Amino acid sequence: MSGTYDDIALLRRGEPEANGYDQAPTGAVTSPKADEHVPITVIEPDGFARGGIVLLHEAREFTGSLLEFMRALAVEGWLVVAPNLFHRATASASGVYGDELFEDFDACFDWLTHRGVFPDCIGVLGFDTAGTATFLVATNRPVGAAVSVGATGITAPITEQAEALVVAAPRLQAPWLGLFGGEADTCAGDVDALRDATATAAVASLVVTYPGRLHRADHAGGEDGDDLVDPRTRIFDWFDSHLR
Repeated sequence: MSGTYDDIALLRRGEPEANGYDQAPTGAVTSPKADEHVPITVIEPDGFARGGIVLLHEAREFTGSLLEFMRALAVEGWLVVAPNLFHRATASASGVYGDELFEDFDACFDWLTHRGVFPDCIGVLGFDTAGTATFLVATNRPVGAAVSVGATGITAPITEQAEALVVAAPRLQAPWLGLFGGEADTCAGDVDALRDATATAAVASLVVTYPGRLHRADHAGGEDGDDLVDPRTRIFDWFDSHLR
């Protein structure tokens, strides 16, 4: 792969992959702060893109449900770009944080701005440990908006490269939405502490909790997915309100 911005495989909304959902096509962009290539997957909307979403994901491969969710964002008019955060040989199973995270995010951010997306119309979204990464990006980069789903490491850092979210919270630079569930590994007291900590930031924030796993907007829910309407709607509305 070359490191040019043109070396990217576009997955258009509604276009089936040749090898199925688990074999999503990838391209590469060059990190602006390191001489390395960042593999990315892109789903573009039909017609004009109203803005861009950098989607961070904790798995080394895409699941069908995650790609379906990316398509749903594209239906809303967003150009969605997902970097492979595990492209380095040194990547840890616990996630990618610190300088490496910011370098990969910056590569995607620059890719979007080179395609005419205004910086304040770029959002970032992540699930689980990538939701933690999303939160930290929003404390270090002036993105338009951020959403974390099921973020971990709230009161204690999950790795030496990642601050506890309650510590980083006052430095939020972008409006942030956090969705949490009632799973066994989610402490209600921690979520309340994060709600209080984000309220001290100079930007808007909202923390919402759901019973069980109903916060998982990327997972198929009941027979016709009705239980996903609320978390997805919250995410779409958050980006609609702040990316403009």
